Amino acid sequence: MQHKCKVTVIRKELYQDLQKEYLADPESGKCPFYQEGQEFLFERYGNKDDYWTMGKGSQCSEAWDCISRYVYTALQGGSIMRNWTNDERMMIACCNDGTRPVIFKIERIDYQPVYVDGIENERDREAVLNTLRCLPDALDAVFEADGNYIEVFVEKEIEADRIRKAVENDGAFRVIRID
Repeated sequence: MQHKCKVTVIRKELYQDLQKEYLADPESGKCPFYQEGQEFLFERYGNKDDYWTMGKGSQCSEAWDCISRYVYTALQGGSIMRNWTNDERMMIACCNDGTRPVIFKIERIDYQPVYVDGIENERDREAVLNTLRCLPDALDAVFEADGNYIEVFVEKEIEADRIRKAVENDGAFRVIRID
């Protein structure tokens, strides 16, 4: 099983009283770097490794300092915050700017890359996707945009034999590998 990490900006705060009292520019306002609802996806699979590049420069270094440990844990498949949040695959964290903090939701996304041979057209693609989406514990299945495999997003890991049998059921397709 592989893992991605989605970081969502859920709130930007502003403490004007602290800015007026302590900052060189007392009218700094809210953080200009992020926007509420903004999402960032981090991956470490194949040739992709967004972690070591701070999401290809998409993160403020101060915020990255605060959230990077959770992103790294998620990308390794670990529990981001066991027994603290209501889902160990999720954490709420903020940057360390005391006058205008940004609050992030950090989520581990679990998936299984499935490489399938014999897909020749759009109808074949849809047939394989629908088969994979119907597996117990499968949340969704999509073809990876830059690759030749299908990402099966899962609630929990699905046994490779179960995936293989479902895809190869009618003999038209063959599973090459499952990571």
